[in-house]
Amino acid sequence: MKFFVDTADIAAIRELNDLGMVDGVTTNPSLILKSGRDILEVTREICETVSGPVSAEVVATEAKDMIAEGLKLAKIAPNIAIKVPLTWAGLTACKAFASEGHMVNVTLCFSAAQAILAAKAGASFISPFVGRLDDINADGLELIDDIRTIYDNYDYKTEILAASIRNVNHITECAKIGADVITAPPAVIKSMASHVLTDKGLDQFLKDWAKTGQKIL
Repeated sequence: MKFFVDTADIAAIRELNDLGMVDGVTTNPSLILKSGRDILEVTREICETVSGPVSAEVVATEAKDMIAEGLKLAKIAPNIAIKVPLTWAGLTACKAFASEGHMVNVTLCFSAAQAILAAKAGASFISPFVGRLDDINADGLELIDDIRTIYDNYDYKTEILAASIRNVNHITECAKIGADVITAPPAVIKSMASHVLTDKGLDQFLKDWAKTGQKIL
């Protein structure tokens, strides 16, 4: 399973990238706002930092304008994935981008039916939002499972990019289901290393080591 980092914080991206934990990056208008930087400038820097796909999102709502914005974003770097919302206009733009060989990430997916349309429109990635479904007492992981089944049934090449990942359980369950990619904030990815028994065991080892009076260096 590939790890995309859901942030526009270049320092956080570099930290994880140096450890080999970054296969790509996803951004959106909210993350650009949080970065406090110009979208073209920060996206270009991210593309120079990571070799994998970097999702940059259009903000227009009409297909014609989405296409114009997406083509401008695609000029930033060869590893740009143009991100469009799962609306009819977004699907129209997706088809246009895919026809020209651009990577496309179709976002804000909340149903299997939407995911089918994105695959038929040529999306490189479909981004179902796990956490936001959980927020309304729906089962976000069930959606990932449904899309996996449908895509496997028909050999769709669109990759399932599980988004709105809120915790480590979301990541491990998506891995068990067979999501191709997860995108998560840096803090959630780093928290995968944490376990209370690891902390407890390390504490005991260090106490016992101190009693030996020895040093390695």
